[in-house]
Amino acid sequence: MNWEKQIIKIVLLLVSIIAFGVAGLMTIEGWQFLDALYMTVITMSTVGFREVHPLSNAGMVFVIILIVMGVGSFLYIITSVAEYVVAGHLFGALGRRKMKKDIDSLNKHYIICGFGRVGQQVAAELKREGVSFVIVDNNPESIKRCAAEGYLHILGDASNDEVLKEAGIERVKGLVTATDSDADNVYITLSAKNLRSDIFVVARANVEGSEHKLLKAGADRVISPYSIGGRRLASLLLRPTVVEFMDVVMHSTEIELIMEEVLVHKRSPFVGATMADARNRCMTGVNILAIKKKDENRMIANPSPDIIVESGDRLVVFGTREQLKELEGLT
Repeated sequence: MNWEKQIIKIVLLLVSIIAFGVAGLMTIEGWQFLDALYMTVITMSTVGFREVHPLSNAGMVFVIILIVMGVGSFLYIITSVAEYVVAGHLFGALGRRKMKKDIDSLNKHYIICGFGRVGQQVAAELKREGVSFVIVDNNPESIKRCAAEGYLHILGDASNDEVLKEAGIERVKGLVTATDSDADNVYITLSAKNLRSDIFVVARANVEGSEHKLLKAGADRVISPYSIGGRRLASLLLRPTVVEFMDVVMHSTEIELIMEEVLVHKRSPFVGATMADARNRCMTGVNILAIKKKDENRMIANPSPDIIVESGDRLVVFGTREQLKELEGLT
């Protein structure tokens, strides 16, 4: 049942009966508006106060009709409200209002579209990193799992512009679309890019050949869980120690050294410096492993000393959390 329509129906019913009672008493008895309104309300509520003025025979018949209508309407209203509360809709509405308030307060967060197996792993990783995010899914069962995990969530179609706006797409740092349908991922990417052309979108490709379509739709990165899984299995066979080291660096909370990417801003002292100078300006222990030039769609690993650092470049660095936090302040 649409409870918003039900509430409107109840309000209209109350107003209609009160208007009927006031109009009838003013017409039949010739009472003032306030007297007629007062008499109508106490009659409908069966309070039992005495009449405001003595009633004529026609007035008494009218009040009897008004009592029957009023008692019947009150029973209907009480039953509807009880059903609303018992069914959990009242608490659900309060919860949704709080959820909306919490989402509206977010800034520079992420949107996860789809809470299947892949989406759950993305959410768990972002939670581990202490990053704010909102999950959008049109499956009520998936939303129940979100609520059980304590994640901020929205039940709706992520390809709908209004749903994305509700998730705060104007304020997000990025979006990942990880549904089981490549067509849905394409539509979500198109919708996101239409609302925010500068948003960073990572899309999931489920079948071979979808990667090109997702890139054409505007996705900045396209990931196939199956191809990644295959490459990882092969790497574990060939270089198990290397893979173990990368897992520790990227995912462990017990080790001090981590790998991170750092954006070089316009006012950074690194701008215009050679890679050799940039390395010298880094604190002891921080290593620049790679650089991605802003105008080139490729990663330069172990960059040569004469490469010039420019505003908008991204550095892949390796060091402790404290060192990297200090480095981000410089860049």
